[in-house]
Amino acid sequence: MKRVVFWGTRGSLPVALTSRDIREKITAALSAANGKSFKTQGTLDAFVDTLPFAVTGTFGGNSSCVEIVRDAPDHFICDMGSGARPLGQAKIARYGVPNPQTYHLFISHLHWDHLMGFPYFAPMYIPGNRIIIHGCHQQLEEAVRMQMRSPNFPVDYSQAGARIEFDLMTPGKAHFISGVNVTPKLQLHVGDSYGYRFESIDRTVVYSTDSEHRLEDLESQKAFVNFFAKADLVIFDAMYSLAEAVSVKADWGHSSNVVGVELCQLAQARRLALFHHEPVHDDKQLSRLLAESRRLELITRGENAPLEVISAYDGLTIEL
Repeated sequence: MKRVVFWGTRGSLPVALTSRDIREKITAALSAANGKSFKTQGTLDAFVDTLPFAVTGTFGGNSSCVEIVRDAPDHFICDMGSGARPLGQAKIARYGVPNPQTYHLFISHLHWDHLMGFPYFAPMYIPGNRIIIHGCHQQLEEAVRMQMRSPNFPVDYSQAGARIEFDLMTPGKAHFISGVNVTPKLQLHVGDSYGYRFESIDRTVVYSTDSEHRLEDLESQKAFVNFFAKADLVIFDAMYSLAEAVSVKADWGHSSNVVGVELCQLAQARRLALFHHEPVHDDKQLSRLLAESRRLELITRGENAPLEVISAYDGLTIEL
């Protein structure tokens, strides 16, 4: 495994920047530039590079879709939220038509925000492509077909040009798929959710979204520490603050940045990517959450190796 590309990082539903959001970014940039002179494009670019990410960029608004890039022809994709649309367009732009490809889709669970991008995944309509949908839910095929059933969508599932197959996986068992050991794990979420541990010869990536972690459940904590153990990257549902996760939004099936840091430290993981962002959190709030998470990691690290904490955003590429 070479890298991970995030195509969609929001939870629950897609969101978009508003005109007010954009105005605030422009205002912040102009205020920071007040009194400065930019005689060349280079000096302007250098100034922009000093501005915070919340001003110059955005965490994006597509729902969950993550690609694991490997030295192999097959494509590995976790979940098919609305981020599957730009991912599919990128694949068509790169490989053209016809140029048959094989896509392995690993579905965490059947909620709409993790399947809604499937009808917009352009490779599905290209004859010669092969799409293998992996998951642990008995209703996996029915849920996927439902995305393209009237009155939900104008194009019927039967019009897909690609060959679509379904692979029902066994939780807790390693499945050897295109050179990678893939182990699903049952997680606490309404309707059940499954995380995936991807292990190649020299790299390990864990995709764990839509999972609630209860502080008093030490047996579950130990199981997740083992699941995350020494991973090069853990993609983790950090939708809520710790206070929300244990009080107002307990039993809603999501976790927090604080729990993510703790579990990854115990597991001696190398990197943590905060993921499945709360839709009401804007770029400033998510930037503050990242800063707080990094401070927490620093003060709780002790003698352990540093844990790199990242906040995923649409378009982020992480080299493994």
